[in-house]
Amino acid sequence: MDVYKIFHNMSYANPQHAVAAARGLCYGPAIDPRPAPARRPPPVKPSRDITRLLEIMAALRTPGSGCPWDLEQNFRTIAPYTLEEAFEVADAIARDDLASLKDELGDLLLQVVFHARMAEEQGIFAFGDVVETLTAKLIRRHPHVFADADGKTADAVKGLWERIKAEEKAERGDKGADGALAGVPVGLPALTRALKLQDKAGRVGFDWNDPRAVLAKIREEAGEIEAELDGANGNRLGAEVGDLLFAVVNLARHLGADPEGVLRETNLKFERRFASIERALAARGKTPKEATLSEMDALWDEAKAAEK
Repeated sequence: MDVYKIFHNMSYANPQHAVAAARGLCYGPAIDPRPAPARRPPPVKPSRDITRLLEIMAALRTPGSGCPWDLEQNFRTIAPYTLEEAFEVADAIARDDLASLKDELGDLLLQVVFHARMAEEQGIFAFGDVVETLTAKLIRRHPHVFADADGKTADAVKGLWERIKAEEKAERGDKGADGALAGVPVGLPALTRALKLQDKAGRVGFDWNDPRAVLAKIREEAGEIEAELDGANGNRLGAEVGDLLFAVVNLARHLGADPEGVLRETNLKFERRFASIERALAARGKTPKEATLSEMDALWDEAKAAEK
């Protein structure tokens, strides 16, 4: 290319423009020394397919491009969130909030996927292994559905379930604690664990046959607390209160009530009635701190009567 001829056959009002044009003809287009911006990944869309959830979890845990918080987590740091999400599921059920239940079940499912992903990264197991283990367990423990075992009543099914669990434990050669009370997780909520311990003890005959006998035990424990009040020994009083709570759980068991569930309902009832007290006081231009106990007691009775 005869750059000289091309250059002189072109007219430019500004000499700088002419120099720039000549440089482009001689050396080609200028190269921008700045690094090209990183290409953004294609958008991830929601899906009803569990595979998409597993892909998202894998992306969150990918070093270099994942989420820094997710990458820092391990089984122990995630465990408290797993418990929290389980309680939030129970809370949505207690409030009959089915819209929230959908979200909370999703949050609980995320916990399962999170733990499974961390296990897969360590080469221990993957989410598919969790599903396979669960389906195998359900088939094995329901021979009255998937085989020919007898299970016409709920009690018969419960007994069959417990027998199969014991057989599975023996086959695995579990070396956990022996004894009738073995196998109740320490990490359970205290009321639930008390219920399970009492249920296991009852299976080997360590139990009352009449709820009235349990009620008498409750009175006995309350009397022991009263006897300790004058001594003002905080440790002993605390221990006696624990005995009383344990006896109350036993009464709930004999009455067929879930102590955790009924206490949760009572908590909600207390919140509802106390909110009624606050509204009534606000209408009088008062706060609870400015009201007397007798005044609030009267409003409590009104709120209680209104619910009947």
